[in-house]
Amino acid sequence: MKRDNLPVVKHLYRNHSMDSLRWNFFTPRPGDVVVATSYKAGTTWVQVIVANLIFSGKDLPGSINEMAPWLDSRPMPLELVLSELEQQNHRRSLKTHLPLDSLPFHQNVQYIYVARDPRDVFMSWWNFYSHFTPQTIAAFNSVPGRVGPELPPCPKDIHELWRGWMTRGAFEWETEGYPFWSVLRHAQSWWDYRALPNIELVHYADLLADLEAGIRRIAKFLEIDPPAAAWPTIVRNCTFAEMKAHGAELMPRMTVALKGGSDSFFHKGTNGRWQDVLSAEELKLYDAAAERELTPDCRRWLENGGDV
Repeated sequence: MKRDNLPVVKHLYRNHSMDSLRWNFFTPRPGDVVVATSYKAGTTWVQVIVANLIFSGKDLPGSINEMAPWLDSRPMPLELVLSELEQQNHRRSLKTHLPLDSLPFHQNVQYIYVARDPRDVFMSWWNFYSHFTPQTIAAFNSVPGRVGPELPPCPKDIHELWRGWMTRGAFEWETEGYPFWSVLRHAQSWWDYRALPNIELVHYADLLADLEAGIRRIAKFLEIDPPAAAWPTIVRNCTFAEMKAHGAELMPRMTVALKGGSDSFFHKGTNGRWQDVLSAEELKLYDAAAERELTPDCRRWLENGGDV
């Protein structure tokens, strides 16, 4: 494919949480898998799916953090992350929270973009952010080289958080997502390149509706064909109940990062909770943001899932 039809880096994302420049030090291997989301859209769920496909449902050799690191995360020493990746002999997987226009794009890497209705993202994000321990806030803010303001503590009022999140960007080219980064613009950046053969779009609602079908679709995209006998174990390992039951093994860092540890991280795994929380007036803020940032087809898919 011609280079002018491929994504290019247009923005640098550098703040309290992440640094997109870290990807410049990454050397891809053919077949590497990158799981990309804004945040709280099913990132860990799809990472667990990918890991179980790579290892055919057998015991994983480490936590998800170790096996599939968040490369753009500032608190993790870059040299350590790259060294651990280099030592992996199995097919590798990583995660990113970067939009596609800030991520170096490699044609020999396979990208899985995971999306969720932004209103559901918000409810999950509220639970996540409001459970940050003081150590977590300090970890983001104290790493040398931070660009921009510190990460503030989560507001005590969910409605205050919503108003800021829907009407303010943390970067000059964004209009929503404060104090982290955009969800809507983020989705559009990946949607625009959905036709590329090494990009697969996956929706949280579709995984909820038929998990096995979603896993099989991801397996087909990654050209992984587990033995038939492994499928029941793979599917069971990727259910929300099983991930929550083994949360301390999958995500051990949550013990320090969140009040309530992995139980807070694997919270409910459901959609639609925003309907009982956000008022009609508050939802108009979402409509305005969606009108600004999303094409109609991207908005329909982002809210509902289904065929791309």
